[in-house]
Amino acid sequence: MEPLLQWIGSVQRLMAKLVRSFWAGGLLMVVCLLAAGFLSRETALAAPFSRTDPAKQPAIEVKVSLGTETGELKFVPDQLKFTAGKRYKLLLSNPSSVKHYFTAKDFADNIWSQKVDAGNVEIKGAIHELELRPGTQADWVFVPMKSGTYELHCSVPGHAAAGMVGSLVISP
Repeated sequence: MEPLLQWIGSVQRLMAKLVRSFWAGGLLMVVCLLAAGFLSRETALAAPFSRTDPAKQPAIEVKVSLGTETGELKFVPDQLKFTAGKRYKLLLSNPSSVKHYFTAKDFADNIWSQKVDAGNVEIKGAIHELELRPGTQADWVFVPMKSGTYELHCSVPGHAAAGMVGSLVISP
């Protein structure tokens, strides 16, 4: 019993020192709640960093070309990297003379799509594939939610087989 009382006294003295700082006091509270089983590890880790609503963050712009002006069947770039919880604006363009698709179903299932702007149309909701006709552009605003590596391909017959594939990587 004596060692337990000594430990409690040590913790109380430590808490008195740490509480002087709001951040340290808040962190100590999170640690105590975590130790007591009132918080999950995910909630405890996310709490200090989740002050900004991702939908209100400025979007990080990423440009992607579907095909090239010379008719090459490829995505430029063909590897895209994102961080979970950050807001992105994918600037898609098709400079080629044929239509292309930006198809990434598994990726789309693991992001929150805020909107797609294409011409004078704004599309909201789940998006799994975007068709870009020759010379067109579309902007896709989204927040990645789950880390992983996802396949990207053009679903026009023959395009993926000719090399129009890529990968989308979401890091934690």
